[in-house]
Amino acid sequence: LYDHDCFFDHHGMYDNVLYVPLIIRYPGKIPAGQRVSGFNQHKDLVPTLMDLIGKSEADIQWPSDKRFDGRSLLPLISGEEASHESEFYITECTWMRKHGWRTPQWKLMIALEPDFHFKPEIELYNLIEDPEENHNVAEQEPELVAELRRRMDAWIAKREAETGLPNPMHHQGDWHGKEGVGAFKTSQQAYDTLYIGSASMARRLQAQSRQEEKAEPEAESDSQ
Repeated sequence: LYDHDCFFDHHGMYDNVLYVPLIIRYPGKIPAGQRVSGFNQHKDLVPTLMDLIGKSEADIQWPSDKRFDGRSLLPLISGEEASHESEFYITECTWMRKHGWRTPQWKLMIALEPDFHFKPEIELYNLIEDPEENHNVAEQEPELVAELRRRMDAWIAKREAETGLPNPMHHQGDWHGKEGVGAFKTSQQAYDTLYIGSASMARRLQAQSRQEEKAEPEAESDSQ
């Protein structure tokens, strides 16, 4: 429940990125071959592991005002609960700065600044009718966008009150590593600014790729 490498777009909030199966193998404790459809998040891992070894949060010696945000997944595995949460906050701040709200049927995504994919500021997808998220219906469903945004903002306000900290999505500064650039103003600026790894290495790889592409037609011509 962490990462599935860079294949099929590593960054973003579409389900091909968000949906990473959690696999637990514990002979004698977890039934083999069982599948659970409920949602789980990183915050649930430590409570689950502690539950598996017979420990609880009360066994940890730390300040009384500190509590786990997550819960053990064992009730989902045993069938006592379908899912701890039916909707939740989603964020992305690796190659773009976005946040949103996901329910079993709908996913709202809001760009806090233009991204390098040239996507619109607001995206809304019906996950039941359009599970691959190909058809943005934000313009057709303005009331639904407003309602999901209200739920998201209410959750953010609740967490800020609980933690005493501001939402980091609004305070990332030069999150992209380009000092002094600030928030991107256009998708073209984001596209022209971002790169993965060393810029010099990227240029060498691009030059090598162009040479290989140029050599392919010549090789085919020689073989004929």
